[in-house]
Amino acid sequence: MKSMVISAALAAALATLASGAAFAGEKCSVPKADWQPKEALQQKLEGEGWKVKNLKVEDGCYEVYGFNAEGQRMEVLFDPKSFSVVKAKS
Repeated sequence: MKSMVISAALAAALATLASGAAFAGEKCSVPKADWQPKEALQQKLEGEGWKVKNLKVEDGCYEVYGFNAEGQRMEVLFDPKSFSVVKAKS
């Protein structure tokens, strides 16, 4: 059940991205003082079943390389304040 909810959330995020809501050049513009620790993002994703291979800062966002709960290889940019998906590709 939890996997279905995560899958639905990821599918909704990817659909939003595919609709043009996020552009290739879009970057995060959150002040560094408002960022959550990257360890918190890694813990959140691993709790959702992700296998995080690399987590770094790129263009003001957290960039995660790894595998989602369904085993799909993912490259995702996350907003460092809200952890919302800015851009994703599988």
